[in-house]
Amino acid sequence: MLGFLQGFSYGLFMTCLPWLLVGLVNPALALPVAAQGRLQVVLRYCLIVPFISMLLWLTSLWGGFSPSLLGWLAGIVAIPVALPIERTLRGWLARRRERRREAQRVAEVRQRRAEEERKAYEAGVIVLDPERPPEGADDLVLAMCRTKQHLLAVNRPDLAILADRLYSRYRHVLDVLSSRFHTGELAFERSRGLVSQVCLGAVDTLTTMASQARGVVSVDGDYVRRRLAKGKQLSEEERAALVRRLDLLVETEHRLNELSARIESALTVLDDTAVSMARIETARPQASVTTDKALEDLRRFVEGADRYARKD
Repeated sequence: MLGFLQGFSYGLFMTCLPWLLVGLVNPALALPVAAQGRLQVVLRYCLIVPFISMLLWLTSLWGGFSPSLLGWLAGIVAIPVALPIERTLRGWLARRRERRREAQRVAEVRQRRAEEERKAYEAGVIVLDPERPPEGADDLVLAMCRTKQHLLAVNRPDLAILADRLYSRYRHVLDVLSSRFHTGELAFERSRGLVSQVCLGAVDTLTTMASQARGVVSVDGDYVRRRLAKGKQLSEEERAALVRRLDLLVETEHRLNELSARIESALTVLDDTAVSMARIETARPQASVTTDKALEDLRRFVEGADRYARKD
């Protein structure tokens, strides 16, 4: 065994100079990573490999001086055999690190979007389930469910919240109208028709947002930014393509923000409608006099209550 190690160390040491020359001409042939340069070639074949060879030779001297031919041949082929194995191992480790970074990035994105969803939700917002629409849902509510499903399909839950908010406002306004008017009244039908038109316009806007987001759903902004961060390693053509891809994301996001502003305007109109309708007094008053008149009469009665005391 020691003779094999001694022969292996001789063969390994003999191949350092040829591989050094090969690496100086073309580093990609002598290194496991193509991105490395000639300095790594010098370090590898002038320091690292000779050190390993010397260490093996010193270890083998415990058995005397008896290098074996098999060990010498194994040392000669050690580097050409080890390079593909090292390349494969490094590639596997790099892919593993990339998968971990990707999983971490996805988890961070999900956490960030969940936080955005939590912040975006208002008190009293009813969450729509596209798979199970509310019982007795009309065509407008079903359209809201479909729109929310489209937004979720393009990985934009932050925009899908707008459908929930729109549905909540719609339900609230209808409840207010039902409490102020009878279902068959002309005012109720007229108000409900106007509210439905506003909501349909908002649904159309949400549908447009889903279409806009679908156009860039395959563009990974984080990947583009990581590639652009490499700087000088990119060619001009690749840099221009990445910059254009990033511009598409920015333009689409700007357009989505403009459409979101339209949705907010529609929600504000629905809030105004609910407040205005809630102020309308349509019920018949139960008191025969006004509240102020009743308070004044009660006050005078209390002031003269002593007259009703019993006198013994």
